Amino acid sequence: MANTIECDVLVVGGGPGGSTVATLLRKQGRHVVQLEKDRHPRFHIGESLLPSNLPIFDVLGVMDKVRALGVLKLGADFPSKEGNYQTFHFRRALGNTPPHAFQVKREEFDRMLFEHARENGVDARENVKVEQVELGGIGQVVARAKDAAGEELVVRAKYLVDASGRDTLLGNALKLKRKNDAHQSAAIFAHFSGVETRPGEDAGNISIYNFEHGWCWFIPLRDGIMSIGCVCRPEYLKRRRGRNEEFLLATLAMMPDAVRRMQGAKMVSEVRVTGNYSYTCERMHGPGWVMVGDAWAFVDPVFSSGVYLAMHSGKQAAAMVGAALDDPARERALQADFEKRIRRGVRVFSWFIYRFNSPVMRKLFASPRNTWRVEEGVISMLAGDVFDSPPVMRRLHLFKLIYATVGLANLRRWLGELGERRRQAKVAFTGGNTPVDPA
Repeated sequence: MANTIECDVLVVGGGPGGSTVATLLRKQGRHVVQLEKDRHPRFHIGESLLPSNLPIFDVLGVMDKVRALGVLKLGADFPSKEGNYQTFHFRRALGNTPPHAFQVKREEFDRMLFEHARENGVDARENVKVEQVELGGIGQVVARAKDAAGEELVVRAKYLVDASGRDTLLGNALKLKRKNDAHQSAAIFAHFSGVETRPGEDAGNISIYNFEHGWCWFIPLRDGIMSIGCVCRPEYLKRRRGRNEEFLLATLAMMPDAVRRMQGAKMVSEVRVTGNYSYTCERMHGPGWVMVGDAWAFVDPVFSSGVYLAMHSGKQAAAMVGAALDDPARERALQADFEKRIRRGVRVFSWFIYRFNSPVMRKLFASPRNTWRVEEGVISMLAGDVFDSPPVMRRLHLFKLIYATVGLANLRRWLGELGERRRQAKVAFTGGNTPVDPA
């Protein structure tokens, strides 16, 4: 017979979003069960954090732990017209975001957050996969799961938080997941040693490169490791033949500064490829359940927003779920406010992400101007300040106006890029080798 446990909240997923919501709900005094299908540490991409993560670390009580794991990140650099690079330092942001962030190995970071949830009293279990859920509203959630040995577990909960990441448990179970029709990409990536970092205080900064078929990241990690990946148009990545290692190196060869920094570098991990990961679920919540982070939507990692949005939505979900359990009559209103906030932040990031590889955006990032403090507003966006700052939002609206003005002055190229982006959004990519890619 299946083992049965009862709890206030079941959290599905052991990533940053799930561990955040689980820990904060436990701090409210709730009985929380958290189920992760894999065992930590497990590889995950998304190693670059944002300054806006830091206040959440303080709330969770993990700041010292993150500092011990991470590499100090003071900003991000992008190519400039002269063949050099333009650095955007977080200390120049508007508002009150911290002047730095960290780069982390996600297998270490995710394990730390999961173990921290357990240390705070969460019943956090690994190697337990939720296979079926029954949703009947608050107090009527039933999940059926199996552990690695095939033993069945039934969890009866008052509330369900889906933090299952790109597995998007409820998105698939309720058939809510929809491919993004505005943007699509695929990625190929690996870890290297012996890669040149930026000089001085900027040694921990993330570097972003553009090339003909997409963009590339260089993320410095501990122990001399550099995470390097190329996010490409699906059509380009479908061209690959032979070994993934050779294709990745051939792609990097299109970027002269990347080649220069990799003289003498050595690949120290397998090359991973992942397919069309831009999607949104039609709904974010329902009676007795809510999605956080990538379980609801994922766009593109270009501005390192994934971990922050997962943890921010986890923090907001903890407050929402707690209030709904205390007063079920308010659930719909609480969920509506939660959704409005999360959509607002994702919308800000998405606008920039969709256009990042356009000629207009490349030009503006290569030669920034701080007229009316617009550049500082963009830096604030890069820092993750996309929710609560009217001064930042005003500068971002001005940036959109500048973008449109420059685009109209180069109308043919602008329209050409728009058409190509929409065409690529329809391209399906297969052949990924990560756990979330179809076999």
